[in-house]
Amino acid sequence: MSTALLEGVRVLDLTNVLAGPFAGYQLALQGADVVKVEMPGSGDLARQLGADRALADELLGASFLAQNAGKRSVTLDLKDPEGREALLRAVREADVLLENFRPGVMERLGLGWKTLRAENPGLVYCAISGFGQTGPMRDRPAYDQIVQGLSGMMSVTGTEETAPLRAGFPVADTLGGMAAAYAVAAALVRRGRTGEGAFVDVSMLEAALTAMGWVTSNYLITGREPRPMGNENFTAAPSGTFATADGHLNIAANRQQQYATLCRLIGREDLTSDPRFAHPADRKAHREALRVEVESALAARPAVEWEEILSDAGVPAARVLSVPEALGLDQLAARDFVLDLPFPDGRERPLSVLGSPVRVDGEPVRAPAPPPLLGEHTDAVLTELGYDRRRIAGLRERGAI
Repeated sequence: MSTALLEGVRVLDLTNVLAGPFAGYQLALQGADVVKVEMPGSGDLARQLGADRALADELLGASFLAQNAGKRSVTLDLKDPEGREALLRAVREADVLLENFRPGVMERLGLGWKTLRAENPGLVYCAISGFGQTGPMRDRPAYDQIVQGLSGMMSVTGTEETAPLRAGFPVADTLGGMAAAYAVAAALVRRGRTGEGAFVDVSMLEAALTAMGWVTSNYLITGREPRPMGNENFTAAPSGTFATADGHLNIAANRQQQYATLCRLIGREDLTSDPRFAHPADRKAHREALRVEVESALAARPAVEWEEILSDAGVPAARVLSVPEALGLDQLAARDFVLDLPFPDGRERPLSVLGSPVRVDGEPVRAPAPPPLLGEHTDAVLTELGYDRRRIAGLRERGAI
């Protein structure tokens, strides 16, 4: 049975940089035919971003390669009447359109939701923006760090001394992209029942707040304002990051039985009867004193040994790894999570990208092709839309593609 859950679904991806391209990549991994519509000459800004300057100069920046495998690239100048007409023709054959322009840009191009819905009533139109299509902040520009700050994420990241801190990765962009991908899939389910398209409005700010869990729920429900706690877990103790003989270990002994098991395995069963630590509430009140006692025992062994000892006994524990160490885990290799692809232009250079966190019927899903060169599939896609060679040559001559 095919693992391509979205096989036969065509997505027009007009997005740039990360949130939108990430959404399109998730759809491509699930089997959708994602046609990336880019500006002639420059393309997605992410083509010029990433750690390897030489690749960025070739419009194959690492930031682009990471989120665009399996897509086809078409260049269209949407400010040109002929370019707009080509997009409208593509819309008539499409199932989904993704865009992450500022609200109002597509309308000014003559390609807003009402226009596109008239061309294709079954279209799922997904607009990703910093703050959503409505409200007093709708027109503001937004990047990941802007949203991290406005959402409160930065206020609770770090310690009392170091906060506010941004997360070390573009979490707001990624959350917005993931929210868009699942919303598109949900809209396609409804369309399968009713034939009706949908306008999906995704706010990165709201996606960020939605993901903050107890940080927001404790305030909304109890009125308790969250504060930065570093690597400690607000809900329990000992639950956080602890020093061992050679590195750091995360332990989450949140349940009473887990705490008792931890104390036994580190040779400190006396901590279970210590009045400072006997009850979960007491442990939270005296978390710093408890940390000193636990770390003094953990100093006897390296982190990897404690990880095995505690995990095998049912106490959640794991080392704090670097990114290279995490990507090298046998667990990820066993699930084929990191994908090895041919390089886009065929050169003898390795290209590894992340796959999907979702398996289908026990099988990993894979990108069907490497990320595209800029405009690599323009002629093929326009031919599918009914353009002949002479018309395509004319579009190219006037700079519309």
